[in-house]
Amino acid sequence: MTTAHQLPLSSPWRQDFPVLNTQVHDKPLVYLDTAATAQTPDPVIRRMEHFYRHEYSNVHRGNHQLSMTATENMEQVRHQVAGFINAPDARSIVFTKGTTEAINLVAQTFVRSQLQPGDEIIVTEMDHHANLVPWQMAAQALQLKIKVWPVTPSGELETSDLKKLITDKTRFLAVTHVSNVLGTINPVHEYIQVARQHQMAVLVDGAQAVLHQKVDVQALDCDFYVFSAHKLYGPTGTGVLFVKPHRYSQMPPWEGGGAMIDKVVLPLGTTFNKPPLCFEAGTPNIAGILGMGAAISYLMETGIDAICRHENNILNYCLAQLQSVDDVVIYGNPKSRTGCLAFNLSSHHAYDVGTFFDHYGIAIRTGHHCAMPLIERLGQNSVCRASFGMYTNKQDIDRFISALHQIKALLD
Repeated sequence: MTTAHQLPLSSPWRQDFPVLNTQVHDKPLVYLDTAATAQTPDPVIRRMEHFYRHEYSNVHRGNHQLSMTATENMEQVRHQVAGFINAPDARSIVFTKGTTEAINLVAQTFVRSQLQPGDEIIVTEMDHHANLVPWQMAAQALQLKIKVWPVTPSGELETSDLKKLITDKTRFLAVTHVSNVLGTINPVHEYIQVARQHQMAVLVDGAQAVLHQKVDVQALDCDFYVFSAHKLYGPTGTGVLFVKPHRYSQMPPWEGGGAMIDKVVLPLGTTFNKPPLCFEAGTPNIAGILGMGAAISYLMETGIDAICRHENNILNYCLAQLQSVDDVVIYGNPKSRTGCLAFNLSSHHAYDVGTFFDHYGIAIRTGHHCAMPLIERLGQNSVCRASFGMYTNKQDIDRFISALHQIKALLD
């Protein structure tokens, strides 16, 4: 049997990420905060720079060469994204500013038009605030009821608990694919099958999933799937909303402005473009969208399966090495986990631990991780999180563990 320390733990892609050559407090950077933002490889940086140097123009507006080139290239990324998540059609892809805007778009369009006072939305204790607060706001505005799916002591969501929450008034389920705190991989297809039996619509937050595993929205059978480019080794300010095509007819336009219109008539009578353009008002983040396309190309050329194997090896190695540190508490013990580990060092505050890590040139995340209900369920007000990417290697983990030993000695 192969043990964790025998696994291949070097990253053949590390040299593609220039920021990893950075010095922090005169020490080489160890970046263990990928769950917050994945670092950007050279091909993505070069693609965005090329746009600004040679192709910079607005899209869907001009008949001159620069505009037509920019439009064609941006729309090609829409096709790329559709292929990346196996969407049935490129028209089911809406470009957004990120996961948060994508979720708010669904709350402000589908939920507002389809749910009635007294209808129920199920959310989970595990989710990021971005997949909680928009539903709360919609519930307050529309007199809906929010029902909370609890997290188990192991850091999972049991399907049996979901079934107990559903009534004849339940219309919508919002659930994360992968926890941004615990790394739990949820069997969302199983949840969606239950929802289908009750004619519920389902939104899946895939922000933490798309960089660690293959995603197939048709196999999942979700109505909405959302993610951000900056979690996918791409730029910030860019994201994706997948919409199951038949749901478009239940989603009136949300934001008004340029590009999303068909014809403007005063004083009233404006008609709108067809989806997805009717949900993309104003000038999009063209450079960001092209950067996202370059990130997807980079991942596809590298091979998602190879990246997943490497990341799982790193995760297992880190878990094994943490056993050598006394008084470390690891939160959650899910059957399937990817991407990150949440922990605390005895009774020491996470902020203090994170500050010491920074002194050693090691970037981790501390705090409530935009998941206050989950942190409260863990009985904490703050936790540390180490999260991994395709560039994380054995030396990173070894330095992390060594620093943890030193921090414990200094704080005890």
